[in-house]
Amino acid sequence: MGACASTDNAVSEKFKTQKLATVVQQQGDVREHYVFDKQLGKGNFGIVHLVFDKKTNEKFACKSISKRKLVTPEDVEDVRREIQIMLHLAGHKNIVNIRGTYEDKNFIHIVMELCSGGELFDRIAEAGHFSEKRAAEVMRTIVSVVHHCHTMNVVHRDLKPENFLLTERGPNGVVKATDFGLSRFFKDGASLDEIVGSPFYVAPEVLKRNYGKEADIWSCGVILYILLCGWPPFHGDSTQAIFKSILSAPLDLKSDPWPRISPDAKDIVRRMLARDPRKRLTAEQVLNHRWMSDNNANPDEPFVPEILIRMRQFTKMNLLKREALKVIARSLPPMELAGMREMFHDMDEDSSGTITVDELREGLRRKGAEIALSEVQRILNDIDLDGNSKIDYEEFLAATMHLNKLSREENMIAAFEYFDKDKSGFITRDELVTAMKEIDQEVDVDAILAAVDKNGDGHIDYEEFCLMMRATDLDVLKTAHEALKTKVMNKNVVQAKMQSEPVREDSSFDLRRPSVSQHGRSPPADEPEHEPEAAT
Repeated sequence: MGACASTDNAVSEKFKTQKLATVVQQQGDVREHYVFDKQLGKGNFGIVHLVFDKKTNEKFACKSISKRKLVTPEDVEDVRREIQIMLHLAGHKNIVNIRGTYEDKNFIHIVMELCSGGELFDRIAEAGHFSEKRAAEVMRTIVSVVHHCHTMNVVHRDLKPENFLLTERGPNGVVKATDFGLSRFFKDGASLDEIVGSPFYVAPEVLKRNYGKEADIWSCGVILYILLCGWPPFHGDSTQAIFKSILSAPLDLKSDPWPRISPDAKDIVRRMLARDPRKRLTAEQVLNHRWMSDNNANPDEPFVPEILIRMRQFTKMNLLKREALKVIARSLPPMELAGMREMFHDMDEDSSGTITVDELREGLRRKGAEIALSEVQRILNDIDLDGNSKIDYEEFLAATMHLNKLSREENMIAAFEYFDKDKSGFITRDELVTAMKEIDQEVDVDAILAAVDKNGDGHIDYEEFCLMMRATDLDVLKTAHEALKTKVMNKNVVQAKMQSEPVREDSSFDLRRPSVSQHGRSPPADEPEHEPEAAT
């Protein structure tokens, strides 16, 4: 009987490993690229090591999640979703960036930006409470992250000081958000019903199982309250007592030190902690509140939704680059597209598979972008590469994916080879003409060639193609003008040649879960089998 049970357990473990073989759908040996050094932390699901990039010697953190510990489909999905969300939010200066994901037989490895300055929680504990000016600076960072999340259709659901790290110790440490293990993609107007989060920071509507992105602002309000006075606004001796306080206890803005805190500070706290989420401030309203302004913590410029920034960048690119981005988008793994897919479906209100000008305008409006219909129409026309007056999924991906995808060599090669039909190693004028005809676009191919063909040999090699894809507006415009001028002088073309269609400017660039964070307060777990070894 015992032998039989032992055999069953062995089979079960083998089945789990096989079943979880492609958690991140990206295989590879992390040690081909990184040298493992000392252990930085350990939790229930894995271990964090300091690692060094073999090529650059840069330091990173690598979280190695034991696949043996992912015992349910929910555990697997939690890891997958968190990686998807962090990839989706990439590029924000106050969010920890993922450098790469790897997977082997026993572990999922997530290499990410190293934050060696500890948790924001520890800074608060050391200080007791912050000055209003310092609290406003921290709140600006936190709420700017929340604003970015919300405009990218992500609700965090576990905002607390422990989930913000500092890049270094001392006054120059930059605050970075981490631990998106409870985050979810959401549709504007849709509600969630899971009770998740950390007790002190949970919004009342979460406890009522009917909430949306407004719950994140409540959590930010709790953090601000703690920053200003040193303790949470709602507390108790047990989780249930805390929840009862959140639902019904009055907000205390009278006890010490609140008499010494400014009226504007009390006003923003009161409005962030409004129990009715409909009366609660939005992220943008928090950032533009008078208290933030009085403490020089207002945004340097008006906040524009990230998706609109990316669309505007896309419209400034030449047609070759726009079509190349479409090729890259088509070749990206599903893991990297999950967030953009959610955003597309959110804008595609009638589920037709395309976005009309009205749907685009309404989708941008819901994200806080009130722009003229004429600009919305122009944006749609420039994104609509096939000319059907709508934006399809591939066109949407090309226009909204983060340009950090251009740093990956495999993406650039795939795009170049798409245009290099004869595999000669060059994109010729004829190949450009063919590519433009395939998408039914009339464009001055000679102007594109002049802008990209830096050495003037009449075609585009791979290096020139990469320079074009990664160039800034000014670089491309200057190159185009110089190339056209040289062409005119050398060939004595007629002056009318200079009056051809102008080149477009290019654009530059439940709480226990398997989190990919660099830290954690969960109790140490048993050593997982085949633990990644540090370098000796």
